[in-house]
Amino acid sequence: MKILTIRLRNLNSLKGEQELNLAQEPFASSGLFAIVGRTGAGKTTLLDAVTLALYGKVARYGGDKPENVMNRESGECSAEVEFLLPAGKFRATWQMRRARSRPDGALQTPKRYVYDSEGNPIAEQISEANARIVELTGLDYERFLRSAMLAQGDFDRFLSAKPTERSELLEALTGTSIYSRIGEETFGETKRKEE
Repeated sequence: MKILTIRLRNLNSLKGEQELNLAQEPFASSGLFAIVGRTGAGKTTLLDAVTLALYGKVARYGGDKPENVMNRESGECSAEVEFLLPAGKFRATWQMRRARSRPDGALQTPKRYVYDSEGNPIAEQISEANARIVELTGLDYERFLRSAMLAQGDFDRFLSAKPTERSELLEALTGTSIYSRIGEETFGETKRKEE
């Protein structure tokens, strides 16, 4: 999966609309780049926007408290990610509002959508969006965090994981799980012939 664009509105300390277009220069031609800046500049908020749009969760708040990401002076917030897969280009969005869009209003249930390259909705409910993202990317929330995000402190956890857990994750990321299946089938066929 290649992230093309990250858009966010009123997340954490970043008030208003923000956009990072990774399909334009200098990002488009660089294979690797770093997100750097002073404390509070919004580095982690960019990553929050990605996980919110794709999975409706935020790693830094334990995943289950997306309401903590809304800017305190705002009555609504959102995150949107455009991404490219072998199957095409897709867009995932997450939105949350307070009643009457006031900072002191009661929180309403977040909304999530997934769109195809033509802008047609292919998921319009939270559970439907969850299933569609996993289907499209091959990664559930936990695998995405371990493979693409490695939230602060999680890199050690990845390195100290059991070899089978690491190999499963790497196979899912690289698409090489087919070779494991071929190896298993070859082993089974060889055993049958020997018997």
